Amino acid sequence: MLKQGFTLALLVDRPRKGQMNLLFATSIVPDGAASSGYDIANAAIIDALRRAGAGVTVIGFTWPGKPPIDPDRTVALGSLDVRTQGASAMQRLAWAARAICSGLTFSSAKLRIVDEAKVRQAIREAGPFDAYVLNSVQFAGAFERVLGDRPTLFVAHNVEHNSASENAAAAASMIQRLLFRREARLLKVLEERLCTRARFVFTLAEEDRAALGVASGARSIALPLVTTPLAPRKTPRPIDCDAALIGTWTWQPNRIGLDWFLGHVVPYLPGDFRIRIAGSAPADLSSPHPGVEFVGRVTDARAFVRSAAVIPLISTAGSGVQLKTIETFELGLPSVATSRSLRGIAHRPANCIVTDDPKAFAAALVKAASAPGSDADGAAFHTRQMKALDDAIARGLRALDPARQEAFA
Repeated sequence: MLKQGFTLALLVDRPRKGQMNLLFATSIVPDGAASSGYDIANAAIIDALRRAGAGVTVIGFTWPGKPPIDPDRTVALGSLDVRTQGASAMQRLAWAARAICSGLTFSSAKLRIVDEAKVRQAIREAGPFDAYVLNSVQFAGAFERVLGDRPTLFVAHNVEHNSASENAAAAASMIQRLLFRREARLLKVLEERLCTRARFVFTLAEEDRAALGVASGARSIALPLVTTPLAPRKTPRPIDCDAALIGTWTWQPNRIGLDWFLGHVVPYLPGDFRIRIAGSAPADLSSPHPGVEFVGRVTDARAFVRSAAVIPLISTAGSGVQLKTIETFELGLPSVATSRSLRGIAHRPANCIVTDDPKAFAAALVKAASAPGSDADGAAFHTRQMKALDDAIARGLRALDPARQEAFA
């Protein structure tokens, strides 16, 4: 973790005159690794804003040892590891104390390693900007007063207060339950404030618009996302296992889905059904099924999922869109999905089976794995998503600055 007193690094080109210049305020700036759904979504949104003709400068923190992918258009406020999982007990206590003393959410309090004056100075030196894009609640909540002097677009990746409430219900200890309840209470008020102040709100799932109180078409739109700028080609692939899952399992909504899959679906699978699970996993994650293998971090996530006969899409909690679902559909891979995994997805391919019943889910996995070769061509899905994304971004920019309607037609 970066300590106070560092030298602020401003690595940004001056915005050009004549275009709409936006400051994209986010907790962690893109580094090109795309190691989580959050990273993939951010890259897709930033690219779409730039395709629409806006100048976009990103401000936020870098992961330790990972420089920004676009340093000429990035304001790096310092280096910070915001993951709770793996943090020392002392670090967690420091974050909790900072949150309670400041009245901030736990996630926003983690970012207060610099004061408001330094953030304000960084924005002033990198500007001028016409507006801010507040990317999720973490950075916006940590520096809300700094970001109050310009019009805003708010990108709601999830309905965060609902996710926190679900986390509280699933928490294993009373202390965790109380902390998540506090987070949910503060997040509800913060999200209401950010949505009220914003000229326009982007959500990542259609149902999140109503949940955030911005269901009107004049106030918000759901962003269809892509996981890659170019449509993947349909090519032959080797099958090394029956099913593969990849994710950040230390993130509570993902863990809830994985616990459902391991505890309720896997017991119905035959003993020789091979399941590989990749990604950061808590130490207590295990399964008695002989075919389940935890493989940890993989070097090529796309090659990993392409090595499976079928992809289980297992979300049972959280809000926003499931980027794993979008990638699966872009790659044309056969899948079995819960209904929750399809939130934010307008078009479902024919080789995706949907069920929330554990026994039916297991049966569909076995059937798909025993009949390989049902890959679809994901290019049409990707093209449809990309066009809808660009149309939605243009609509938000028109709402942000009605005087430039023609520029974002």
